[in-house]
Amino acid sequence: MKLSAWLTAANKLRVARILGSKVETPTVRVIAFRDLLCRRAKPGQFIMLWIPGVDEIPLSILDVNDDGIVMVAVKRVGEATQALHEKRSGDAIGIRGPFGNSFTITRGKALLVGGGTGIAPLLFLAKKLKMEGVKPQFIAGAKTKDELLLINQLRDICGAENVLAATEDGSYGFKGLATQLMEKTLVNSSFDIIYACGPEPMLWEAHNIAGRHNLPFEASLERIMRCAIGICGSCVIGKYRVCRDGPVFNYEQLKSVEDFGRWKRDFDGKKIPIQ
Repeated sequence: MKLSAWLTAANKLRVARILGSKVETPTVRVIAFRDLLCRRAKPGQFIMLWIPGVDEIPLSILDVNDDGIVMVAVKRVGEATQALHEKRSGDAIGIRGPFGNSFTITRGKALLVGGGTGIAPLLFLAKKLKMEGVKPQFIAGAKTKDELLLINQLRDICGAENVLAATEDGSYGFKGLATQLMEKTLVNSSFDIIYACGPEPMLWEAHNIAGRHNLPFEASLERIMRCAIGICGSCVIGKYRVCRDGPVFNYEQLKSVEDFGRWKRDFDGKKIPIQ
């Protein structure tokens, strides 16, 4: 299938059935379904998932296998995600995508820094890096131990010795922010690239740290998305559309965006400060 034809097909809504749903943390479920177009998905890309009668939301891809079984991590934050948490095996959902660009696969030693559900697409990346012979080390951050996501799966992929955890309340691992542990790690070890995904204030700080250490940096951003094909403008940041130009951006791109880490658009399109 030619690229243009594949993109047209990817944007068409397909019906899928939920294969399973697993509780990962008090607020996060991992949901699995089968979608054959997603077999071509790469780490960093996202889908638009439609909950019939409720809404359509963007979700990063956690994993996908050759049979087209896709997994996404869903945090309960509003009406749509609450409805998705209540879905059971056999229930119908709608899928569009995969959309967007992906993380760059490089050689050498990689440091992955994830916060909250931002850990999910980085797990997909860690799996791919390992397959390509890259050595991934992972820093997983959360507010508390109960919210640390997919830690056992990360250990299986990266090796337990290569997975570090940071919790803000000190209930597990390093007490403090993932970026504080990142800074400490960079002092004691050398890396060839840093990948990050999580809350934007975390990404902003990780971007600054990467700059101080003169390291290549890529981050996956989150914005409100409606169309996912670059038409509606709801995900615009600076001169970029997150759905089409991202969601993965490199150091220089983020450096050129004044809004990065400061502003985003709400559901009405108004610019609001990032907390």
